[in-house]
Amino acid sequence: MADTQQVDPKAERKVTRLAKQISGFSKEHGGAEGQIAYLGERGARIVLVGEDGAWGDVVAPSYALAEQAAEKAGITVHEDFDGEFAAKVKTGPYEWSRMAGIQVGGPSND
Repeated sequence: MADTQQVDPKAERKVTRLAKQISGFSKEHGGAEGQIAYLGERGARIVLVGEDGAWGDVVAPSYALAEQAAEKAGITVHEDFDGEFAAKVKTGPYEWSRMAGIQVGGPSND
């Protein structure tokens, strides 16, 4: 018998939509690499780092769909967000004030 797999059309559309977002980011930033982080019931976060140091992310409903979207977009996916990959990220004043502003003397959220 032939091996048939059920393809969920809704999941396939989501993968295509995510891959399009990833590809758009990659094109805008001279290429991109990513790392997928499991978020529990919420799904998985695909962190993207462009060749120009810009970064962003998209959230997929599951880790499997995140992997499929990254593969469809043709980006390299890293196991961890560290080392040379993490060093590619360029941050500016906005990111520093948002990431740790309250803890390290930045503007308060009042």
